Amino acid sequence: MNRSKAIERLKTEAFDVLIVGGGATGTGAALDAVSRGLKTALVERFDYSSGTSSKSTKLLHGGVRYLEQAVKKVDRGQYKLVKDALHERSTLLKLAPHLTRSLALVTPLYRRLEAPYYLAGLKLYDWLAGRKGLTHSYYVSARQALELFPMLKSEGLKGGVVYHDGQFDDSRMNVCLALTASEQGAVLANYTEVVKLIKEKGKLIGVEVKDKETSQSFTVRAKVVINACGPYCDTLRKLDDPKAEAMLTASSGAHIVLDKKFSPPETGLLIPKTEDKRVLFLLPWQGHTLVGTTDNPAPIEDNPKASPADIDYILRQLKRYFSMDVTEADILSSWSGLRPLVSKLKSHDTARLSRDHMVNVSESGLVTVTGGKWTTYRKMALDAVSQAIRVGQLNPLRPSTTDKIPLAGGEKYKTSLAKEIEKKFKFEKEVCIHLMHSYGSRALEVAQLHQEFPGKLLEGHPYLWAEVVYAVRVEGARTAEDVLSRRLRLSFVDAKAAQSIFSKVSETVQKELFK
Repeated sequence: MNRSKAIERLKTEAFDVLIVGGGATGTGAALDAVSRGLKTALVERFDYSSGTSSKSTKLLHGGVRYLEQAVKKVDRGQYKLVKDALHERSTLLKLAPHLTRSLALVTPLYRRLEAPYYLAGLKLYDWLAGRKGLTHSYYVSARQALELFPMLKSEGLKGGVVYHDGQFDDSRMNVCLALTASEQGAVLANYTEVVKLIKEKGKLIGVEVKDKETSQSFTVRAKVVINACGPYCDTLRKLDDPKAEAMLTASSGAHIVLDKKFSPPETGLLIPKTEDKRVLFLLPWQGHTLVGTTDNPAPIEDNPKASPADIDYILRQLKRYFSMDVTEADILSSWSGLRPLVSKLKSHDTARLSRDHMVNVSESGLVTVTGGKWTTYRKMALDAVSQAIRVGQLNPLRPSTTDKIPLAGGEKYKTSLAKEIEKKFKFEKEVCIHLMHSYGSRALEVAQLHQEFPGKLLEGHPYLWAEVVYAVRVEGARTAEDVLSRRLRLSFVDAKAAQSIFSKVSETVQKELFK
């Protein structure tokens, strides 16, 4: 993704569709639109995946909790959301095999009467997935539950229920979406902020954007503008119409990262009811242990942090279910991400709100897509672009094909790549596996750069200096934070380690940018 060329094209060309927002839905919409033969552009005020899309629980899932609500409340919306998400889970496992995997999750049972309830619910979950399902859910004894997840507290444990869902690297998938859209012909530029909407006779004909690297402003003309700003979609809607009524409420998901000793490498844990009836996940991720919960009411703000109260809450839940002591000193990293939830009715209980998405069209023709969740980004994108085609009376050359386009690195992917890299470059096994799962079929391109930029970033982690250069040259990174947080995941798994190498990475990034 060549940003300077993209900026020049944004200044001089007119587009069928302009997408504002470079998260999962925005980059997904860019890929959808360009796959239909529409002339497509995207602008993002920060970096791709710099908001919610890099701060998820890293699960591709239908939503077991939403299915429970659908059944209890006879809620067709929640039911449809789960069914759509299970279908999309299967599609994404196919499109990005390097970034995704099937993961077993154990739900521990400390009361025998819970077993039929949870097993029946998970069997329904399996049934909804149909032929696109993963391994069927099943009951395990207390001994088997401890074999699968040895860190569980054994006292009072009656058994467990095991089911499978998808796991992924959210930020890398977002970056791969942007890269794939660019390679298909879309024009994308990060660090480019919309400051004004341009109208003619009351109808949108483009936007004024500010290049945040040069502070210069310019106009981008487009027949339709899609608002895919996630939690900030109401901000753009009010720029369009100051009287626009807010359509979102927000919840936050707080997460901490621990050492890998706190979870087995192939099994996660789902605690279905914490002290306040939220869900807690404990998952192996990036060679570490990710612990997180969602649906805590939150204000919309830039870079939300996991508060001391959030961290204390998570540690308190772990104490109830863990045989191992976990303290604040064990935390390697923490973060919080905002979730945009469609709020048709005023409610302060975000755990009860549906994550189903909404596509809205303003009087000026601004198409807003919001709500949903990571797993359903492709369907959200498809719906938004379909609406944009109607609004702009566009003439796509073909139907959407995003269910068939592999994401960057997913094409010609094979699980023998790690061995090929090890044989050719003599890297440590851990490094080879990391490259395979991060870059897929393009891992050899990254490894080849190692000859020019040798060495690991730092000991104890699998990242290479070659990846820093690749992130800038190929994947659109502009800062050290872009590299360490969203191209590599070091800031998310070990904040102190990332800080220790930050200045050196920044020097390398700057050298690449100003060659």
